[in-house]
Amino acid sequence: MPARTPAGDALTALVLPVFELNGEFLDAARDIAGPAGLTPAQWQVLGATLDEGLPVAEIARRVGLGLARQSVQRTADLLVERGWAEYAENPRHRRAKLLRPTVEGRAAVKRSAAAQHAWADAVGDAVGAEELRAARETLRRVVDASRRVRDLVD
Repeated sequence: MPARTPAGDALTALVLPVFELNGEFLDAARDIAGPAGLTPAQWQVLGATLDEGLPVAEIARRVGLGLARQSVQRTADLLVERGWAEYAENPRHRRAKLLRPTVEGRAAVKRSAAAQHAWADAVGDAVGAEELRAARETLRRVVDASRRVRDLVD
């Protein structure tokens, strides 16, 4: 097996810290959303629909965090059962209903807003806005490059 290039080694060294960051973000999301009665997944799904009702498949694409459409569907159904979201007719597609938050769902998300802002401000100030913007751009480029390479491989 040929050795990796220095760039391949650098990417490989990035993987574990990114997984650790994902876990940290999920823990922070539980801390932030939990007091409002939301799970991180419920918070993500409701958050994706605050501006407009969306079909479940579109929510899965927008949330993008590896959540399968079926997982988003289960979360959406639970939100509807809880009264925090509702399904509405979709003028563009007869079977793909739109999920949209109810007043109660919007209130649940709003209850998390102050905690999320305080967390983001504190972590952001500790790291620095410029460094975070540069990291975001780098991560975006890694995601885009991986998707391009995987499309070539498939």
